Amino acid sequence: MEAAVAHAPPAPALRRSLALRPTTPAVRPDPKPWQGVVRSARRQSNAVRCEPSRRPEPRLRLRAAQPGGADAAAAAAAAGRRKRLAVFVSGGGSNFRAIHEAALGGAVHGDVVALVTDKPGCGGAEYARSNGIPVLVFPKSKSAPEGISVAQLLDTLRGYSVDFVLLAGYLKLIPAELVQEYPKSILNIHPSLLPAFGGKGFYGSKVHKAVIASGARYSGPTVHFVDEHYDTGKTLAQRVVPVFADDTPELLAARVLHEEHQVYVEAVAALCEDRVVWREDGVPLIRSPINPDVYL
Repeated sequence: MEAAVAHAPPAPALRRSLALRPTTPAVRPDPKPWQGVVRSARRQSNAVRCEPSRRPEPRLRLRAAQPGGADAAAAAAAAGRRKRLAVFVSGGGSNFRAIHEAALGGAVHGDVVALVTDKPGCGGAEYARSNGIPVLVFPKSKSAPEGISVAQLLDTLRGYSVDFVLLAGYLKLIPAELVQEYPKSILNIHPSLLPAFGGKGFYGSKVHKAVIASGARYSGPTVHFVDEHYDTGKTLAQRVVPVFADDTPELLAARVLHEEHQVYVEAVAALCEDRVVWREDGVPLIRSPINPDVYL
């Protein structure tokens, strides 16, 4: 990093670990005079990928996330078919749109067959209706008296032969019955690098305000499997974005959201292609679509 004042000793260069690879450049406004100390940071990328370096022996012992025993034949028969997806939203549903568009474009080997929301008038629900996707209201509440029960939700998802459930900005805690019905088959995306800044009450701008207030130098989205609690399931994928010295929650949110749309689509694509494998210690990994011996 260049010194801001002449004759001042140079600041140490930023160190990168885990083979951080820049992706899209950040677009920043004209710097103020005092921003010289972060001038070189402005030329850094908008985001970086964390990629583990390839290692020789010993090989990881992994198992694919597929049923076995009596279900093995059915799993083999289903391997080539397009997966059926149910998406849960509470707001505008930009991640839902990204997944749906990727499915239509062939990047995701699956189809969104149902949209579940607790807010029937939200942007995500309107988008679903305009694209012929059935909308289910769950749960029943004063603001949504037409909502269905847990039993009705499960019956409906079974009726649609749903393979995977994707939470995309759904702000309600999903019922334990749904987690039990779809083990290792429910994903969520959260706008921070979990386990930091996660849990009940951490959503939307609240997350980005907390990140900036903490002094954290990096943030980014996390795709994780869902259990019975808020944001505590196993991490599947993450992206990293820098937090700038003069950031606002709005600016940081925009950079994180850009990465959300990419990493969530990639994770869903891996899920639909049966490229998610589980390490013996219970950690999920994504197998590379190019080289099956490489895990992302």
